[in-house]
Amino acid sequence: MANKNYYEFKPHNVGRWIIWGLFAAVLLVAPMLFRSSLAHTMLSQMGIAIIVCLSYNMLLGQGGMLSFGHAVYSGMGSFLAVHTLNLVTKGQWPIPVSLIPIVGGLSAAFFAVLFGYVTTKKAATPFAMITLGIGELVWASSLMFPEFFGGEGGISTNRVTGPKPLGITFGPQIQLYYLIAVYTFICTGLMFAFTRTPLGRIINAVRDNPERVEFVGYDTQKVRYIVFIIAAFFAGISGGLATLNFEIVTSEVVSGPRSGAYLLFTFLGGATFFFGPIIGGILMVLAFVLLSELTKAWLLYLGLVFLFMVMYAPGGIASLIMMNFRVAAFGRLKELWVSYLALAVTALIVLLGAAAMIEMVYHLQLNAALGPKLKFLGAELDAKGVNSWFGAAFVMLTGIGLFEVARRHFSRQWGEIQEFIEKEMKRRETL
Repeated sequence: MANKNYYEFKPHNVGRWIIWGLFAAVLLVAPMLFRSSLAHTMLSQMGIAIIVCLSYNMLLGQGGMLSFGHAVYSGMGSFLAVHTLNLVTKGQWPIPVSLIPIVGGLSAAFFAVLFGYVTTKKAATPFAMITLGIGELVWASSLMFPEFFGGEGGISTNRVTGPKPLGITFGPQIQLYYLIAVYTFICTGLMFAFTRTPLGRIINAVRDNPERVEFVGYDTQKVRYIVFIIAAFFAGISGGLATLNFEIVTSEVVSGPRSGAYLLFTFLGGATFFFGPIIGGILMVLAFVLLSELTKAWLLYLGLVFLFMVMYAPGGIASLIMMNFRVAAFGRLKELWVSYLALAVTALIVLLGAAAMIEMVYHLQLNAALGPKLKFLGAELDAKGVNSWFGAAFVMLTGIGLFEVARRHFSRQWGEIQEFIEKEMKRRETL
């Protein structure tokens, strides 16, 4: 029987090209819109945070591996990158500064090969506990071996060194930003491509049903191990970029709080969606740079946000976006804007009342020597006055009552829309 030659038309995924084109355009245009040095520094940190949160999500979201020690790999990438950069400065290694992040990635992958074999022997809770133990071990070692880790003062470096092609020195922040933007775009693209590979699909299966994966012939420990190394490689790249950005590396980069931050913001962004950690990385920089400057209670606010997200939106911000896209696809989103506005206004009232009380408590604990008076959003509060406490409590309780009314109305409206969508989907299936 003769073979028939034929052509098969495979249309391009236009939507995907548009999304990636917009992502590249945002990276390119962002420093032109925000011109201050602070903005360029924050944009650089956002690019670094996006890479490390996406790498962490390869473990948590795609592989179901809850790690409490991911900072070990981004941090070790930073340390090896700073030592390499210092060797370049001394003229011993002729490596371009633009390739230092690759050194960080390979270094992190090396440590993942060492630690990951033991770590990935177990899954679920034992895996999490092993990563926590290794993280604490490395953090303790960072203070015990100052020759390598630099002790409490850390290790300083200078990124303006080595060959300077086209006169690019990476001294100005804008030059470094575009280097970080290139790495961010390439790493994001590679990590997205990974989700479409057979290995990416298998790690999803290991997450969902490891017994079945074992039954069809795959070694789940080996799959976890390989993905662990790949995730560490990208984390190391982010660590190398951080070395170039800050020009100093301290023991804090391998600490438990740093690993906790990766977990927290990846979860807030949405670990079940690829673009969720991108949102989480942006939020992490905004919290650490802006929110920490606005109030000393920023960690308390962050903890409360995390608590409410776990309770009411465990899928993260990305899940909320996708649920509303689904509603919009059926033409019902415009019905919700009044409810969303009511929820936002009442939530803001609750936040104002609660924040006023939190700020008064912090003022009494940390700034008692300055007197009981403090400024809050332009208003003067008396931390020891009954009127200020009564007013803040009244605003918060009033907001809670109004928010509950708005929430119940929204819940009824949302339930009706979801019921309509389910019926419409069944109707379309029968056509």
